[in-house]
Amino acid sequence: MKEKLLDIAKKIIDGFLAGMLISIGGAVFLACYLEGPPIGKYVGGLFFCTALFCICVKGYALYTGRIGYVLEKHSKEDISSMLLGLLGNFIGTVACGYLIALAIPSIKENAIALCNGKLESQALWQTLIRAFFCGILVFLAVDLYKNHKTPLGVFFCIPAFIFSGYEHSIADMFYFAASGLASWETFGFIWIVILGNSVGGLFIPLLKLVGAKKTENGENAVEHD
Repeated sequence: MKEKLLDIAKKIIDGFLAGMLISIGGAVFLACYLEGPPIGKYVGGLFFCTALFCICVKGYALYTGRIGYVLEKHSKEDISSMLLGLLGNFIGTVACGYLIALAIPSIKENAIALCNGKLESQALWQTLIRAFFCGILVFLAVDLYKNHKTPLGVFFCIPAFIFSGYEHSIADMFYFAASGLASWETFGFIWIVILGNSVGGLFIPLLKLVGAKKTENGENAVEHD
């Protein structure tokens, strides 16, 4: 029982650390946000890459970086680990969001402006689509690092989703925590983004899996002929 609890705690802590790093990247983005047109957004987007790069190197549990592998590893234990990581992501971003906003009021002001813009200018279906494409880019960034040992995916894919205005659920958790805007509307917004990120993260692996099965079936058909 003790070992089980320690294992659960470790998975949540790994998620917490990933959430903390995303918060650090998000704080850089917010510090640059609205600081001059439009260079602040671009500088902040580039430095946001620090978060995902460190997460990849350290192997911390970022939900959006792991959901794409659930088709490959979909045991009860794997899914449980991923969800515990998501819980840790939430705890880390919320805790860091409130602390950073408390320490740096200008970041809170920028977070309020950013989050109000998200809630007022986007229909839910638009948020879902933005999150879908973000999920694709985050999966590619992580997969390139994991399978090809290159950080180039991080430093190209992450700015791509930020500059495009796509939605990242873990970063949004931090932005809303830093803004202090807590409501059923923000709660629903975050879950829509989680859904979109999940579908986007699974999209390429699913297509690869379908393609592999068709190839395998074709080869079997040739052998029988």
